Amino acid sequence: MECATAPSRFLKASVRYCALLPPGYDADKTRRYPVLYFLHGLGDNEQSLVNGGGWNIIERMTEEKKLVEMIVVTPDGGRGFYINSRDGRTRYEDFFIREFVPAMDRKYRTVATRAGRGLSGVSMGGYGALRFAFQYPQLFGSVSAHSAAVMKDLPRGADAAPGIGGGRTSLLGTVFGSPLDHAFYQRQNPVTLARQSAGLRRLKIYFDCGTEDEYGFDAGAQALHEALESRRIPHEFHLYPGGHGWQYVARHFDASLTFHSQAFGRK
Repeated sequence: MECATAPSRFLKASVRYCALLPPGYDADKTRRYPVLYFLHGLGDNEQSLVNGGGWNIIERMTEEKKLVEMIVVTPDGGRGFYINSRDGRTRYEDFFIREFVPAMDRKYRTVATRAGRGLSGVSMGGYGALRFAFQYPQLFGSVSAHSAAVMKDLPRGADAAPGIGGGRTSLLGTVFGSPLDHAFYQRQNPVTLARQSAGLRRLKIYFDCGTEDEYGFDAGAQALHEALESRRIPHEFHLYPGGHGWQYVARHFDASLTFHSQAFGRK
């Protein structure tokens, strides 16, 4: 594993990231590897897989030959839901799509095609992964999400609803507008994109959520499933017993890793 920073003219700052390189990376200087971008949840950072034990799961499964060898990259996403903020001050989407992915393709021996790129994430990162994949299916071939922070609708007067900071919408901060711009939120919503985006049939999609998710994201996952199903877009969807957090994710992380490994060509 190596950690570094990537400069960004869109963010006017450098963004921290970590990369887990496969065992054979240094042995064969000509071989290229598929790359999985893993997006962390709210309150976490580029070290999320290290802190939660996800690196260990990846390394173990790779050693056991259960995964195709891949590069795993984890950028710091702050608290911005991986989008360009409503006020235009934070342009994370522009950074990720226009700067970060090309920079990783230059720095590492990636398979720099949509079939060689996957996205995964947890909670806020699950939202970001789904949104990037649905918005840019020409760039990514597979996407997975655990406990994605997806809501079908934002209830009015949502500060009274249970959730982070006393309200389900308070976790959104000022990213979607202050006061919150419901129309802007819905334009970014993976559920909306699932209903409207073209090219999703080429995308391999996996997502799951706990049935006791404290923030009600299981309802959002169900809505996303129904939106994709209404268009007959193939996808894998599961609701499992459990709440919200790494303890839930750790029980199912191997499933999404296997999913991406198969998408990258493992039989």
